[in-house]
Amino acid sequence: MKNEVSWDDLKLFLDVARLGGLTPATATTSLSAATLGRRVAALERQMGQALFTRSQTGYRLTAAGEDLLSRAEDVEAAMHTLIRWREGAQGERIVRISAGTWTTQFLARNIDRLWRVGEGIGIEFVTSAQRVDIGRRNADIGIRNARPSEQWLAGRQIGKVAHALYSGSQLINGVAAGFFVGVVGEAANTPSARWLAAHHGDRIVIRGNDALSVAELVAAGAGLGIFPCFGADVDPRLIRVAPPIAELTSEQWLVTHHEERHTREVRIVADRIAALVHENQPLFAGQMPHRRASERGPATPVPKSI
Repeated sequence: MKNEVSWDDLKLFLDVARLGGLTPATATTSLSAATLGRRVAALERQMGQALFTRSQTGYRLTAAGEDLLSRAEDVEAAMHTLIRWREGAQGERIVRISAGTWTTQFLARNIDRLWRVGEGIGIEFVTSAQRVDIGRRNADIGIRNARPSEQWLAGRQIGKVAHALYSGSQLINGVAAGFFVGVVGEAANTPSARWLAAHHGDRIVIRGNDALSVAELVAAGAGLGIFPCFGADVDPRLIRVAPPIAELTSEQWLVTHHEERHTREVRIVADRIAALVHENQPLFAGQMPHRRASERGPATPVPKSI
């Protein structure tokens, strides 16, 4: 029918309404601001009234927009219930965990602590250097480096993460020359990648587009790299060559949707993640024993500014 409202359009409306503008909504929708603007304008024409007042500071909901927001959230909840019903019909409740590459690797290595056969719970990892939208139920649990600011999310701090400089075990190629391995693409927006580009961008000669490919390059001797201690200290091919970088120590937050945090399956998995991280906090904080550069011979050339 011509007057039917698309759920896709409502999802875009929810993002713009919750984030307060087109530009911030581009990150959650993967659409350009121009495209979002056209879609919002089309929805307003379909509704026959303005949903937002527009200004240089962003988009603010009109009275009609506030009314639609409430109704769209009801539709969102119903769609979420439908998805959960479908998963339940398949025999288990899937709990989606959103985290960066290193955290996903850590959780995967400890999957026996998170998941058990016969509980009616399935685990799905959503690995991304960018935040996955929990508000739109693209994930049930997120592991983030800051307290959530969205009012519909609940968070609890579960620890801190230290980062340090590492080299491979052999002083060859780029390591011997004091070069660095950098990051391009989506992963280049992480704090550690930005720090490296700001402090040693002129000495980055090789790059990878994800954390694990960069670790492989560093382990092979292509250059020095910055990694979270909990990931690199357990890799025998990587050697920490300097103390953790204070500016890169970050908080670690476990984030859920406030409507989902008490759901049995989400609560079970979230509590297990929190316990696992707490037990391994010395590793995350860079306090666990690790191989030192002195154990493998001549010292790696470490930049003075580290």
